[in-house]
Amino acid sequence: MNLRQSRILSCGEVLWDLFPEGARFGGAPANFACHAAILGAQVTVLSAVGNDERSDAALAILKGFGIDTSFVQRIADSPTGSVGVSVDAAGKPTFEIHTGSAWDRIAWTTAFEKRIAEMDAIYFGTLGQRGEVSRTTIQRALGLAKERGILRVLDVNLRRPFYDAGVIRDSIVQASVLKLSDDELGEVANACGVAMAEKAEATLRHLREAFGLNLVVMTRGAKGALLVSRDATFDQPGIPTEVVDTVGAGDSFTAAFVLGLLRGDAPQDNLRKACETASAVCAKSGAVPAAGWKPA
Repeated sequence: MNLRQSRILSCGEVLWDLFPEGARFGGAPANFACHAAILGAQVTVLSAVGNDERSDAALAILKGFGIDTSFVQRIADSPTGSVGVSVDAAGKPTFEIHTGSAWDRIAWTTAFEKRIAEMDAIYFGTLGQRGEVSRTTIQRALGLAKERGILRVLDVNLRRPFYDAGVIRDSIVQASVLKLSDDELGEVANACGVAMAEKAEATLRHLREAFGLNLVVMTRGAKGALLVSRDATFDQPGIPTEVVDTVGAGDSFTAAFVLGLLRGDAPQDNLRKACETASAVCAKSGAVPAAGWKPA
């Protein structure tokens, strides 16, 4: 598949990360969308923002990357989402996610069905489903995509306290590809009733088999990533870099990985390219680089 013909729908939160030094555009689905667009995909975002200054700025950023925002709804009586962020000495972020945000209220419209049928892949997470309205909409979109055999990529993106075992299981049931981090593996396995094995590879394989997933991919920070398919396991060591911060690295990894899947790249090559992309993002400040940036 030609990369510029890859059509991706990214579902969930659009928000602002409030760093000590100032606000930065963020939200895993928004970050993913920007990185997928940077890498050449045609991206549509399904989300909601308030009717405020931050909403205008968020939409301007998405449009600046050539992203279709026609499915980003305006919620007049809810604010655009925001998250308090602090970063430790190792560049690892912690989050305080504010409640009552517009992206909790993504409503279904009849226009979604036609657009979903045109997609090559749908990306979603668990955080974007913390609100009942948004969860119902996203699950409905995934059900339609599943009926049509469209690639469905779940990045679980666990953020306390905005998930439970039911959300994790229901989301994995709808996915064809599961992406998670090594920090999330234990909670995901526990939610799914899968015993933790001595080696992570075995646990990932049990998850894949239990839910009939095509692939399970786990990022391991500086240690790289592990990919389990139906027939093989691929282990990619980390790509050395000088870390500025790790915000958005996982989202860029997933964007590169999904596009590699759509291109039909060999699994080991795809895993390596995704790790290289994430490594390049770690060397930059913030989740989304300036428009025009490309990974080396």
